[in-house]
Amino acid sequence: MALDGFVISNLVYELNDKLLNGRINKIYQPEHDQLLLQVNNNRVTFRLFLSANATLPLVSLTEENKENPMTPPPFCMLLRKHLNNARIVEVSQPSLERIIRIKLEHLDELGDLSYKFLIVELMGRHSNIIFCNDKDMIIDSIKHVSHAVSSIREVLPGRQYFQPEEIEKLNPFLITYDDFEKKVLSKPMPVFKAIYSSITGFSPLLANELCYRASVDSSMSTSGLSEQERLGLFDSFKTLTSKLEEKDFVPNIIYKKDEPVEFSCIKLNIYEDLDSKEFSSISEVLETYYSSKILSNTIGQKSASLRKIVANATERASKKLDIQLKQYEDTKKREKFRIYGELINVYGYNVNPKDKEFKAINYYDGQEVVIPLDPNLSMAENAQKYFSKYNKLKRTYEALTIQIKETRDELDHLGSIKNALEIASNEADLNQIRKELMDYGYVRKRADGKKKKQRESKSKPYHYVSSDGFNMYVGKNNYQNDELTFKIASSDDWWFHAKEIPGSHVIVKTAGREIADSTIYEAARLAAYYSSGRESGKVEIDYTMKKHLNKPKGGKPGFVTYNTYKSMIVPTDIKDIEKVE
Repeated sequence: MALDGFVISNLVYELNDKLLNGRINKIYQPEHDQLLLQVNNNRVTFRLFLSANATLPLVSLTEENKENPMTPPPFCMLLRKHLNNARIVEVSQPSLERIIRIKLEHLDELGDLSYKFLIVELMGRHSNIIFCNDKDMIIDSIKHVSHAVSSIREVLPGRQYFQPEEIEKLNPFLITYDDFEKKVLSKPMPVFKAIYSSITGFSPLLANELCYRASVDSSMSTSGLSEQERLGLFDSFKTLTSKLEEKDFVPNIIYKKDEPVEFSCIKLNIYEDLDSKEFSSISEVLETYYSSKILSNTIGQKSASLRKIVANATERASKKLDIQLKQYEDTKKREKFRIYGELINVYGYNVNPKDKEFKAINYYDGQEVVIPLDPNLSMAENAQKYFSKYNKLKRTYEALTIQIKETRDELDHLGSIKNALEIASNEADLNQIRKELMDYGYVRKRADGKKKKQRESKSKPYHYVSSDGFNMYVGKNNYQNDELTFKIASSDDWWFHAKEIPGSHVIVKTAGREIADSTIYEAARLAAYYSSGRESGKVEIDYTMKKHLNKPKGGKPGFVTYNTYKSMIVPTDIKDIEKVE
């Protein structure tokens, strides 16, 4: 993620274009570190979102109207007092830093024209939103920073605001080749680090991009650069900065398997092997990227407890299976004890009562065996002892055969739940998975069924359309898999599933048409992607018509049996398959 000086520059350009001379008519503080300003400009209403969140600091224009607290926080009330109907007269970025200064014109208590500044610092854990007067005296801030927190700069009401300085960083618009060589490439460190640690506005991402464009290994030490490579780096540097000066922005997001991995306001050649999507504005890029990251973080956090429950249950079941398999191995000698008992009954009449063993020919295979005897027991009692051992092991064998199957079924079930957690996309999906864990005793049930039921009803299967126009549905969890396969699918619809590993049921609705080969291939790829084998690159898929499927009586959700089917090995890439939102 690179909310660097270049992206901020693009954002400032966009805010000036959209908001300049607009008036603030509503101010909200949805979270303790967030502001939402409603701005009217040229009869158009814009929402400006400001966040000083330490993990995901952000400024963007947004369409979303966030939920707000019933009682506005003090900082929000202060801004309303000063800035209601204030006019935005300038949005600027000092020295290509990660700072946005919004200059606001308003009437003070006496009706005189006055100016205030809303300063947004987008600097990771040091991010803040600071409200200053026209002399840069701090009126208040969304986060207070005392001397106990920072000995360098206090951010408190009544203190003078000053910009945090980047030590020894160069202004990229003023750098000459001599500066570049002596003040950047002279540092004894990897080239990309020398660039981003020396030049304002550059992030590690931009530094690596610069090296890539100059065909230089970014991890190489600056001392190993040739003169030609130094000149190439400076030429690429000037090309990048000229794009910035000319406001030639290309807002884009880099995707890997539908997951956003980076964003920028310039074209990132370093990711030419990945998918890139361009957007009409940097705000749209930031909203798209951050909403995905926030959702991913939220789902990850909310599913953590469920993952732990599944992991613990899987560990217990695995240990239980190991013990059962060891006991099962011991039962294999049961037949030996039965044969010992039979041989004693057949040949024991001529054995000395005090003998501790005797030899006999096993009439099943013709081999001689040595049978241990208890000299304190009669031959009949020795035979009965072996028959008792045989019967005990036989009962154990029969019980273990059932128990091992049940434990393996449980492990398969837990594996399918783990896969469902991997592909869950919203809280409703998690609620449905939680319900399954409750139904099978892994989570204690709670007395809020009605409320839960309303949430769970919102969870829906993924919906795709094949290149031939067939609707394809993917179950997100076991309950959805059952519903898709046995309630939604018709007998002539097609069913796809990863072979012998946990995964989603994929249903292709044929609507009476003959399914196309290309659709079969695309549906199989969906089944591969939404399986536990997605990271392997290729997965074997079984597919058949729904009419060939059976649900065993008492079978766990998502479990089916089938005998008539075909198989194919397909890649797990689904980027070209159209998804219906």
